[in-house]
Amino acid sequence: MGKGRRYENAGKPQLNIKKVAAVVIAFVVIIMVIVGITKLIKGDNNKDEKVVANGYFAAYTDGKWGVINEKGEIIIQPEYQEVIIIPDNTKDVFLCTYDVNYENQTYKTKVLNHKAAEIITGYDTITALENHDSSNNLWYENDVLLVSKEGKYGLVDFKGKELLKCEYESIQTLKGVKSSYLTKKEGKYGLVDNIGSTILENDYKTIKPLSDKYEDGYIVINSQNKVGVIGRDKATIVDIKYDEIKPIYGDGKYVVKEGKTWQIVDQEGKAYLKGKFDEIISIHGNNAIIQKDKKYGVLEVTTQKTKIAVNYQDMSYTFDDNYIFKQNNQYGIINLAGETKLAPTYDTLIYRADTGFFEGTKNNAINTDFIGADFTVKVSGILSELNITNGYMKIRSEGEYQYYNFKFEPKTNRELLTTNTIFLDKKDGKYGYVNKEGIVVVDYIYDDAKEQNEFGYASVKKNGMWGCINSKGKEVITPAYRLENSTMIEFINKWHRGEDLNLNYYTDK
Repeated sequence: MGKGRRYENAGKPQLNIKKVAAVVIAFVVIIMVIVGITKLIKGDNNKDEKVVANGYFAAYTDGKWGVINEKGEIIIQPEYQEVIIIPDNTKDVFLCTYDVNYENQTYKTKVLNHKAAEIITGYDTITALENHDSSNNLWYENDVLLVSKEGKYGLVDFKGKELLKCEYESIQTLKGVKSSYLTKKEGKYGLVDNIGSTILENDYKTIKPLSDKYEDGYIVINSQNKVGVIGRDKATIVDIKYDEIKPIYGDGKYVVKEGKTWQIVDQEGKAYLKGKFDEIISIHGNNAIIQKDKKYGVLEVTTQKTKIAVNYQDMSYTFDDNYIFKQNNQYGIINLAGETKLAPTYDTLIYRADTGFFEGTKNNAINTDFIGADFTVKVSGILSELNITNGYMKIRSEGEYQYYNFKFEPKTNRELLTTNTIFLDKKDGKYGYVNKEGIVVVDYIYDDAKEQNEFGYASVKKNGMWGCINSKGKEVITPAYRLENSTMIEFINKWHRGEDLNLNYYTDK
């Protein structure tokens, strides 16, 4: 085969482009033919591979902490005494604590990336900002870090860019509210956001969240102990003149106390229901659930009309005009027209706003009733899994598991788990796995098993021990872990989920 030769043109060496192009095309054709034949012989090995996003997790082994990725590969060697904090497990930002002296309570911190390189320097300490939701579940701010220098605190982003100079006595999260940080300077509090911009100057005695959404504004208390509401745009929403404000908001209305009397006010300062209640539970549209003399009901805010009589033991809003009520220690559902939509027969009754259905339980029953928006029982069983992202739930009923969408339409796991490569199946009391075509790829040999997780691994149980298989159904870890105290059974290769779910870590012990 000839080579592309050079020729002279205006005294400069050139390539014979036509010959070179012909040679390249010939090579490409040959390579394509070889690849095609190889695929025909071996099959497409990638067709059963589950695509997973990058992820990082704290790993614990032999009394030390490190970091693994979504494949179970060690990224940071386990050599640290304290758990490594990963504020956002999609980003390679790992906060490591070292040189720990428990007697003197001293330690050092550093931030590493996936190459174990230190990426933020120049500070005495670097820590993640902890926050908690309304159920007190721990989470971390995923784009900001707290740093200190010479006893003062500031903020940096995950790349080390300074967002706030180290000049504050303290910086902490506003509980339950994302991207809102309480700063303290000269004994007074202010508020900044996740890019270091000032929301509120350091002029206040206290700052509290109005709700879990920063868009709703903040409750502030000034040096005269007067209370008001200020928005994220620094505008005064409720004048700072009241004695107390409840963290309750709805339809532009706020619950305030002036002197000894509670009332509702709007943004213009107009007052409603003054002296008509002891407590406000919630506001939805122009209606408010109130508590008076230890009884609950619903009043229309602007007209003061009674919509639901104030004679119930408890009450909570659900959707439209429907409310859960408690009467004679049992829960049911009533609407604003006074119609009982669900008789009070349940010992507990909750409404899941994110799914649009109710869950009711009775003390003498094992199963939960799952009740639709039409107030009829759709299915009874034990909730095994609720996946808001993909819009399905898994319920155990009469010893069998069944998938449903949020309309309570029965679905198969192959219909719902579209990114999975293998699917849990049961036969003669044993568990195995089938592929997308329903062909058995793992025999029915397990006493219990889980669906394939987002990392491509499925947990399997035999003789009281747990192990795992990979996305092709191959046993990666022979069942050898008892895991009796684990709330969640999940593997990433040889690593299984630790007992403390708040830490979100994996271990091989």
